[in-house]
Amino acid sequence: MYSHDTFGLGHLRRSRTIAHALVDHFPEMEVSIISGSPVVDAFWFHERVNYIQIPAAQKLSNGEYSSGSSSHSLEDTLAARESIIRAAAERLRPDMVIVDKEPLGLGREMLRTLRWLKALGTIAVLGLRDVLDAPELLQGEWERKQNTAFTEEIYDEIWIYGPGSFYNPLSSIELDEATQAQTRYTGFLARSLPPMDDGTAGRYGTGYILVTAGGGGDGYELMAAALKAVKRRPDSTDRYLFVLGPFMTEQQRFEITARASSLANVEVVDFHVNVETLVANAAAIVGMCGYNTFCEVMSFDKRALFVPRTAPRREQSIRAHRAAEFGWVDVLDIEEAKDPSKFMAAIDRLERNPLPSGAVARPDLDGLSRVCALTEILFEQRDERMAVDDLPEAAGQ
Repeated sequence: MYSHDTFGLGHLRRSRTIAHALVDHFPEMEVSIISGSPVVDAFWFHERVNYIQIPAAQKLSNGEYSSGSSSHSLEDTLAARESIIRAAAERLRPDMVIVDKEPLGLGREMLRTLRWLKALGTIAVLGLRDVLDAPELLQGEWERKQNTAFTEEIYDEIWIYGPGSFYNPLSSIELDEATQAQTRYTGFLARSLPPMDDGTAGRYGTGYILVTAGGGGDGYELMAAALKAVKRRPDSTDRYLFVLGPFMTEQQRFEITARASSLANVEVVDFHVNVETLVANAAAIVGMCGYNTFCEVMSFDKRALFVPRTAPRREQSIRAHRAAEFGWVDVLDIEEAKDPSKFMAAIDRLERNPLPSGAVARPDLDGLSRVCALTEILFEQRDERMAVDDLPEAAGQ
């Protein structure tokens, strides 16, 4: 599995979720995740799931990229990443490769390796979020990167990690008929509690309002607005747990922590890997509507208020507003959230809202089981092709 991981935790956490589902379903399978996340070693992995860490690259607020190291250029970082990826592929010679979101990898770092693997007969799957970006923006991005032609050339299937009734992330991309026919909607990827008790439930209890910004790199505005709203009710009996994320800047982290120190009903946590337990034990969630947070809210059937970002991608805003149309969540634009009275009024409404499971159309959370079923089918089709290819040789003997 390939996870380029240039911003936040989303790609790594999604890849890890899929990997764990696959090894649980296939008792002899082993999965290696190639990840550029600098915090990959903070997470627990199944004994048959391992990670290969490549040098970090960072996505900037303008959508451009830079090296994760001040002593190396982006070009040197990409070259090192590509070399590690190729060495891993040659050593592992995988039966299947799943690439998350970027068809060619960051800066095309996967292209040569993907072509080499395809020549060996490796199955190639492109895995995409339910929402990628606004259609017109995605179209321009794919044209610049020439993603369409390479996707048609390389990939056996495209898996979209959401239901077809929710959103079509490729609506603006003109794929050929063969590739469209090999595109599968899996449903959302459900989340579950970790297999072991790490003390999270005992430490933080239950019934709090969880305010989370995912990786935290773009979460300051949400955290600052939420704190400002909570301060309007110093005598409130509601308890708030703010989880900042590992990528919030030190200055922003210091400011949020200092401002929260005067509030008895607010606790601030820098970073927590067991977000699933925090979500499961919360009374409600306030977040930004990244894919993983959204799946956790749906999986644990929680009331949620989402304040999505709109730059550099509109992914979160599209997902949040679409989910609101289904009656699963509430949405507040960030400019409205900066008004404390509006933010607090939106939080107050949460307790009166129905749970996502009470909506007319419930969220489809069977994504992981369908990923396993699709994997099984691809392996069976490969075995059938190999058997047919061996027929002439067997007949000649």
